[in-house]
Amino acid sequence: MTSITRGQPQPADEVSEGLQSWVVIPARLASVRLPGKMLLSETGKPLIQHTYEVAAAAKRPAGVCVACDCEEIRRAVEAFGGTVRMTDPNAQSGTDRVAEVARAMPQVDVFVNLQGDEPEMAPEAIDRLLELMERHPDAQVGTLAAPLRARELLDDPACVKVVRDAGGWALYFSRSPIPHPREWDDRLLRADPPVFLQHLGIYAYRREFLLRLSAWSPPDLERVEKLEQLRFLYHGTRIIVGLIDTPSFGIDTPEDYRRFVARCQARYNLP
Repeated sequence: MTSITRGQPQPADEVSEGLQSWVVIPARLASVRLPGKMLLSETGKPLIQHTYEVAAAAKRPAGVCVACDCEEIRRAVEAFGGTVRMTDPNAQSGTDRVAEVARAMPQVDVFVNLQGDEPEMAPEAIDRLLELMERHPDAQVGTLAAPLRARELLDDPACVKVVRDAGGWALYFSRSPIPHPREWDDRLLRADPPVFLQHLGIYAYRREFLLRLSAWSPPDLERVEKLEQLRFLYHGTRIIVGLIDTPSFGIDTPEDYRRFVARCQARYNLP
């Protein structure tokens, strides 16, 4: 990720009538594996600021905001000049927070849900996702994946995998290796086109989809895998999955954050 110089984002209530897309970064302070991670600032910036700057550097969205539920995050975002929307502290998921923002912004057609713990998502990936939604008007949801080339990631339940059909539409998401090789061969990891795809933590939603999502209760598939996107598939939603060359890695654990800090130190010559 490169250093970013940008102007202030346009406030949500000043969006022009021609606005088509907006990035919403859901962020909460509570985190089981890494408490308070949105505000960790060993790089000199809170984690949420890194993610915000990624979104602000994308070319296609008209604006960016953080959807949060606490004053600590609100103050941190406003301190670096970001836009904040306060959302219901009882919201069950980040998607629910994005939907809450969508209800207040009827002029926006597509909302990008960028997780607050994805500080190394490339701005070009956000643009790629929005381009995908433009090219597939029948897609209610879009997301991204990248080739998965490491056996340890394939076997890691924290790394979500996805399989697509011939048109690029999602067939299934899982924490298990999918497709599951009946007989293992290391060449499967090097195949081109790739056999295994790593799902990335970013979505694009049509506004009308978000507004009806709250009526759907989690099915057993979602409860078992703890993957919200399985609710979409269960209810017949078509999800278009675009491919990018290089995956991003979210910050879920103290080890993830230490590795992120080390990469920032090397990239920007930080002390």
